[in-house]
Amino acid sequence: MSSKKNTRLTIAAFIFVAFFLPVFVVISAKSQFGLDEMMGPELDAGFITTWPETVDGMLKLAQVNRNDLVYDLGCGDGRIVIAAAKNYGARGVGIDLNPKRIEEANANAKAAEVENLVQFRLGNFYKVDFSDATVVALYLPQTINYELRPILWKQLKIGSRVVSNESDMGSEWPAEKIEKVGTKTVYLWTITEKQKQKAAAIPDPD
Repeated sequence: MSSKKNTRLTIAAFIFVAFFLPVFVVISAKSQFGLDEMMGPELDAGFITTWPETVDGMLKLAQVNRNDLVYDLGCGDGRIVIAAAKNYGARGVGIDLNPKRIEEANANAKAAEVENLVQFRLGNFYKVDFSDATVVALYLPQTINYELRPILWKQLKIGSRVVSNESDMGSEWPAEKIEKVGTKTVYLWTITEKQKQKAAAIPDPD
């Protein structure tokens, strides 16, 4: 009887680990990366912070300067546009769907004393007009980069730069520069007449 009881307990323990441990891991990951508050139906990407060295590498690769207007689509706590303003004198705009992230970004801008150079807007970056940007910064899943690709082509002016942490734009738009920054890979593109012509051939969505 003791052997059968031990066997039943072993099976019960196995079932518990198999079914409940993955749930615990997901909950822990969501809590760690802020996904628990960001996985609503309209939110395609959770918030994972960009390391400071990666932020600096992205801005250097894009050759950001005081004449630039840097947009960060999915800005999180605002660190990219804040660094662009503080370190390079650029103006910046951050877009995010999460009110908490916008609140944090505004607090961080105030702490960095760059409120006069940056602003943060609550909104869906698929629906935002960022045609005045000279630099667009991205830290998004590759699938979202692909979806944004024609939007970037349509909206941005020739000469505008796009810089992305970790995700490329696929074979239809190879990066002109790729650099390793610590453990991260950073990609750079520049809008040319070729992209504007491709954009013109894409029908507007209904």
